[in-house]
Amino acid sequence: MKILDPNVAAEVADKLLEIQAIRLQPSQPFTWASGWKSPIYCDNRLSLSFPEVRNMIKEQLVRSVQHFFPHAEAIAGVATAGIPQGALMANDLDLPFVYVRSKAKGHGMENMIEGKVTPGQKVVVVEDLVSTGGSSLKAAQDLKDAGFEVLGMVAIFSYGFDLAAENFDKAGIELICLCHYEAMLPRAVKRNYIDEEVLKSLASWRENPATWSPK
Repeated sequence: MKILDPNVAAEVADKLLEIQAIRLQPSQPFTWASGWKSPIYCDNRLSLSFPEVRNMIKEQLVRSVQHFFPHAEAIAGVATAGIPQGALMANDLDLPFVYVRSKAKGHGMENMIEGKVTPGQKVVVVEDLVSTGGSSLKAAQDLKDAGFEVLGMVAIFSYGFDLAAENFDKAGIELICLCHYEAMLPRAVKRNYIDEEVLKSLASWRENPATWSPK
């Protein structure tokens, strides 16, 4: 996986920390559905409530598509958090927009993909957050199964797990992130959200999240 630009990564980290979309609690870690203990909680949906942050993120996601996937013919958001930014991006890029459900709708047309499905159309997938990549890559596969050509994926933030990189490589899908965990940590120190003492513990979490525990 790549980040768009180190300066953009720093700006995104600063803003997400400032609005508490990223919260760091190494001494009182969060518990994920998987049972993993995590010193970080990231909820990028909060950015939608801050017009300046929302627009900055949208502009950089648009830039990511224009730079890495200039032949995009449509934008696809991953439900639910990838939908609003994806729709904003599609509007700026003047491209069609669809979104991918986590599971097929249980009534009516029972759609997995909402919007006009055009087989052969080149699409870029939008995610707000990438952890292991499982749900993101499932959405990409659902688009492929429907006949789309998936050019790649853009995301606001990634935890930067090696497992995610392996999963994306295996799937043959390029992932471009505005920011990731490694780029965020020094910004958190610089802005006094954490101190140097806990930095090592936070860095070790990304390497072994399943076995990490607060020191």
